[in-house]
Amino acid sequence: MNKKKSNRLFMLGNEACGAGAIAAGVRFFAGYPITPSTEIAEYMARELPKVGGIFIQMEDELASMGALLGASAAGAKAMTATSGPGFTLMQEFIRYAGLSEIPCVIVDVMRGGMIQPAQGDVMQSRWGPYGNHPIIVLSASTVPEMFFLTMKAVNFSEKFRVPVILLSDESIGHLRETVEIPDVESLEIINRKKPEVPPEDFEPMSPGEDLVPAMACIGEGYRVKGYSGLVRNKKGNPTSDPEAKDYLTRRLQNKIDYHLPEIQLSQERDTEDADVVIFSHGSVVRPAHRASTLARQKGIKTGVLKATTIWPFPREDIERLSKRVKAIIVPELNLGQIIGEVERWTKGRIPVIGIQKVDGNLITAEDILAKVEEVAK
Repeated sequence: MNKKKSNRLFMLGNEACGAGAIAAGVRFFAGYPITPSTEIAEYMARELPKVGGIFIQMEDELASMGALLGASAAGAKAMTATSGPGFTLMQEFIRYAGLSEIPCVIVDVMRGGMIQPAQGDVMQSRWGPYGNHPIIVLSASTVPEMFFLTMKAVNFSEKFRVPVILLSDESIGHLRETVEIPDVESLEIINRKKPEVPPEDFEPMSPGEDLVPAMACIGEGYRVKGYSGLVRNKKGNPTSDPEAKDYLTRRLQNKIDYHLPEIQLSQERDTEDADVVIFSHGSVVRPAHRASTLARQKGIKTGVLKATTIWPFPREDIERLSKRVKAIIVPELNLGQIIGEVERWTKGRIPVIGIQKVDGNLITAEDILAKVEEVAK
């Protein structure tokens, strides 16, 4: 990548994801090919060696996550990519990453049964692993977003020491669009916080004011004791003490809640005077915008709330809008996964109407417009 000028490239969404990862400093990728995410692995296999990085094709998704976490614990920014079946196999290690606070990025290019667009992994991305665990989940709606949100995912992961999941789907992964890749020197790159005390004074699970502990990586001269599936005290030692368990569990969640204004990414269009709002994320965003435009041409005041961060859920946006609009429409490429969260935070104030499509085709602007007109009657 040319460091002296921006590049204007015509890329697949999956290629843009790989480019964003490398720009953010990812130097290790372990994965197993699975349609429709394979182009990410192909891109990383080709491009990582050019910047001194390592690509490993593993025997399965379990091994991929194990290698990913080992590389991150040793100091590398690390990423993998998969689709629904592989994502299912990764859940135990995602929990391990959350509890051990090992930064990593997992890209899930969602699919239906016949490798078609789908959004069936939305709830699994949040609640797949067992127990209470911190998680950040982003959702890309365009090819340029695949570049910039991959960078954002890496930055979030490094800053908060948390697994970050980037959701895409077949239509975004295999769409080609122009991507303006900025001068690398102008990009925000965040690296994990390192210890500022001597090894003998280091407590691997003792957080700073931001609730995130400094991370000593393997081989840096510090005694690393924090990488475990067990509850640990501030010194990193396993413990069954109830107070230590309560403290750790709450701190892991609170470090996300504390930084929520930075983590929660959303955009609104034409919601100021809207009677109807369309809640959308991922590949449904563009038809939602088009439906909103067509509805306004027909005299129906319609706006769009686009959720880029879907976990933590944008509950404050939903609560605020539900106090002044007449209805919220939720189009999804599943049988209704995110609509329950929208209903939860509207608290019964207004109707929440779903559009669910699971036939392998995308939801169209006309599908959404028909529902808007029905609600507006």
